[in-house]
Amino acid sequence: MHELVQAVFNGDEKTAIHQFIYALSASGKRYFLRNEILLLFAEYCHQSQKPAYFYYSSSVGKLIQYTHEIILEEESTWFVVRPRIANQEVWKLTGDFSRFEQMTPQGLLDVRDRLVNRYQNHILEIDLHPFYEGSPRIDDPRNIGQGLAFLNRYLCSQLLTDPQYWVEMLFQALHRLEYDGIRLLLNDRIPSGIQLAKQIKQALKFLSERSPNEPYEKFRFDLQELGFEPGWGNTAARVCETLQLLDRLIYSPEPGILETFVARVPAVFRVVLISTHGWVGQEDVLGRDETLGQVIYVLEQARSLENKLREEIKLAGLDLLGIKPHVIILTRLIPNCEGTFCNLRLEKVQDTENAWILRVPFGEFNPEITNNWISKFEIWPYLEQFALDAERELLTHFQGKPNLIVGNYSDGNLVAFLLSRHLKVTQCNIAHSLEKPKYLFSNLYWQDLEDQYHFSAQFTADLISMNAADFIITSSYQEIVGTPDTIGQYESYKWFTMPQLYHVVDGIDLFSPKFNLVPPGVNENIFFPYSQKEDRSNLGTQVHDLLFNREDPQILGKINHPNKRPIFAAASVTSIKNLTGLAECFGQSQALQEHCNLILLSSKLHPDEATNPEEAEEIQKLHDIIDQYHLYGKIRWIGIRVPTRDLGEAYRVVADCQGIYVHFARFESFGRSILEAMISGLPTFATEFGGSLEIIENQENKFNVNPTDLEGTAKKILNFLEQCDTHPEHWHEVSEWMSQRIHHKYNWRLHSNQLLLLTKMFSFWNFVVPENNEARDRYMEALFHLIYKRRADKILEKHMGE
Repeated sequence: MHELVQAVFNGDEKTAIHQFIYALSASGKRYFLRNEILLLFAEYCHQSQKPAYFYYSSSVGKLIQYTHEIILEEESTWFVVRPRIANQEVWKLTGDFSRFEQMTPQGLLDVRDRLVNRYQNHILEIDLHPFYEGSPRIDDPRNIGQGLAFLNRYLCSQLLTDPQYWVEMLFQALHRLEYDGIRLLLNDRIPSGIQLAKQIKQALKFLSERSPNEPYEKFRFDLQELGFEPGWGNTAARVCETLQLLDRLIYSPEPGILETFVARVPAVFRVVLISTHGWVGQEDVLGRDETLGQVIYVLEQARSLENKLREEIKLAGLDLLGIKPHVIILTRLIPNCEGTFCNLRLEKVQDTENAWILRVPFGEFNPEITNNWISKFEIWPYLEQFALDAERELLTHFQGKPNLIVGNYSDGNLVAFLLSRHLKVTQCNIAHSLEKPKYLFSNLYWQDLEDQYHFSAQFTADLISMNAADFIITSSYQEIVGTPDTIGQYESYKWFTMPQLYHVVDGIDLFSPKFNLVPPGVNENIFFPYSQKEDRSNLGTQVHDLLFNREDPQILGKINHPNKRPIFAAASVTSIKNLTGLAECFGQSQALQEHCNLILLSSKLHPDEATNPEEAEEIQKLHDIIDQYHLYGKIRWIGIRVPTRDLGEAYRVVADCQGIYVHFARFESFGRSILEAMISGLPTFATEFGGSLEIIENQENKFNVNPTDLEGTAKKILNFLEQCDTHPEHWHEVSEWMSQRIHHKYNWRLHSNQLLLLTKMFSFWNFVVPENNEARDRYMEALFHLIYKRRADKILEKHMGE
């Protein structure tokens, strides 16, 4: 980057950068973001009659392409430049154009504070860099999110470099494994790593003389004499394979061998999945609109994990000892449960043997608040007491400590931090969607937004939990570090200001192996291809009637020409999900209206059903767009929350009509409905902003749409429909490709395999290198008590006054 800056500053193009900054100043604005910078630079090039190459290929053009922010001050111009993914730099150009120099993030944060007239000298600086310094880290940004593969390679190299030390560490990690006082894998007859290596040879010789299918219980006591306890396998062949893997790992370590061996180690039996908000249920309720996706995710994850753990326990031969997996979804109990089971303390998860929803009530504060649903923006004062109460109940239900605690969303991740800190248990974070990058300038103007959103508590909680977590799983690479053109969600926490509260000068190490890409799956008993006629129930006629014909106070619109292809969208009516944008795109395109009908499925139809003013405004806006573009007869808006099985059939009914699905969100971290639509066989167009880019890949960007470009979106959809009209097989080819992609890449079995493997690997890593974690966690505790609790207490004061 330094060479490029010098080329601009010392070359013939210095005048151009001067003129461009003058043009920015003439706009009257002081703060410019990437899209606006590119538009204004294109305008400058046009007005200045620059040659065609100048926009992209000149030194100034290259600098502008890398620039994500420009801030104008009286004496200087500040540039935030991102020459590579996960690498931002700050540069300052002096007002007299005499110096162009690289600056520290601290300098930029001061400038941002001055921009909003909230500069404060000697503000608290949060710097997490020392806790990552000296730790192994990924060096290639293309490998960010592949922490497990990195750790496997690193540990194998250490085994080769210092085999005696690392074999001893491996021995100690295996030697300490037990379940409720039952020793697993090794007993005291093997006192060291060196002795373990010798005993493996003897055990393999013994096993070579047994029949491969001989059950473990028939030779259990023989292996115990050699120092080996249960857990290696359920048959002679399985035990032999596992010991051979360990033998190869000791003498010729390779990443693939390490991963395969670790996957077989019986180290996880009890798992907690935290989804704090409540409304976690299986009948009549699946979360509120703001948590619906998360609740479905957690329920399906619980089923998959319990099934995978049961399989692992059986293959390890531990079911003979009465060992069973135990999975608990921890959520809050809501006394005023509106006819649901959300006031039931314990509820079994359907289709499992030992997975449960455990509901713990919030502490006694103001019952007018705590007896009811509490929004994710208001929940912060109750989490510390909730964690303390939940800890007691978890220990009672498990009759021991869990092996893994998984947090979901910002509040669940904070509870996971508190619980794992007390219990000394491996912590996994799943953000789902971080709020800071979703709300533009939310940190810069946090004081103005505090009464409604309480971002000061949430962003502090995010910092604490993401740094305290042993590992973080994300659904997409972009969730971590974005794209060449956009900042990743976690990357947005690298450095930022909360004016007059604190500056984050280094908030997270994006190259840490703690980041791991583990996308979710879909429930393939509910969401499956439309072509699997034998698996479809008799719901088809009923759901078809709902989508196309039924009259109901909660349904707006009657389709005049039902034979047109349907464009289907299912989402909540919020500004982020952007159903209004899709309706406007449809309304502005006569060609789309001639080809298609638009069918919208949401849970609400009328503004008075909204839970907040923002939602009511968006619902009314959608009504206004339908009126403005005279869409009656061409649109149906179904404001009914349909059961999940009906939703699965709805995708298939639309596919029967050779329709399409459009996910038009302004931003989508991942997009559960995209998976559901695709696996059902619906050709799916999805927003280009967020993780959906990685779901729909290898299609030359034909199905990624820009929700700010309504004309371009309509043109892209029409191009596809025209191809389908010309070549009818085209729709079927795309349908099959999308369905197969989800089936093979996004399934819960893969997810559970990776989650458990990560748990075992990071548990071993923390056992080997514990000292950095303790210092880090002490720092997180300080942030919790000195910043977070004070912000949460302010919310509580407001609640107690209501």
